[in-house]
Amino acid sequence: FKQTINTELTNDGNYKSQFIEMSAIGSGGFGTVFKVKHRLDNKIYAVKKVQFGDFSEEKKQKIFKEVKSLAKLHSDFVVKYYYSWLESNHLYIQMEFCSQSLRSLLKDKHIVFEKQQEDQINLFEYFISCEIFKEILESVQYLHESVPPVIHRDLKPDNILIDLNFTSNRFVKLCDFGLATDHDTDRHTASRYGHTSGVGTIKYMSPEVIHCREYNHKSDIYSLCIIGEELFGINLQA
Repeated sequence: FKQTINTELTNDGNYKSQFIEMSAIGSGGFGTVFKVKHRLDNKIYAVKKVQFGDFSEEKKQKIFKEVKSLAKLHSDFVVKYYYSWLESNHLYIQMEFCSQSLRSLLKDKHIVFEKQQEDQINLFEYFISCEIFKEILESVQYLHESVPPVIHRDLKPDNILIDLNFTSNRFVKLCDFGLATDHDTDRHTASRYGHTSGVGTIKYMSPEVIHCREYNHKSDIYSLCIIGEELFGINLQA
């Protein structure tokens, strides 16, 4: 598959002719993600379907930005991007399929570890949680050390995928780069230099982003702290 964006609107039924839609696996402000099977190779993929409708040009550009962000991040640390195309006023983004997110894992953790939700973390759960968190940190480190550095700006359990097929030596991957932005380290931290203030999911947003102050990649670190609290069942702010 070519890692390019087809910018020509078509009406050739490309999506339905290539894929069998199996189930919806997630949705957000910019579209719905479906689990699909390719008709030729029978492989399973994730396809994000965005209906433009009456979207403003600014909102369309944000969506295209997600595609471009994914396309340039070739790494096991992020979900793999294959192809994207415009069709009948929809944008389709074909990506690697991962069967779980950290959110679903946290929701079912008491079942997996055979305990009551109010029980304290045991040794086995602690070991698994440490391994997951280590891989999350490595994935974010990859973004921050990219050239130019990338700030995700919407880190949360929903955007951390778990690849149970172990297609690589890792099983944690980041996704949803609709709010990601390149960070110019020479210009330091200011939102006035192109970083939009007030973006992200409120629970995981750093105070400087919430209050529209200058911020940098450390806003992602704050989000990681909140994710760590959920993963290990602790409250550092108590």
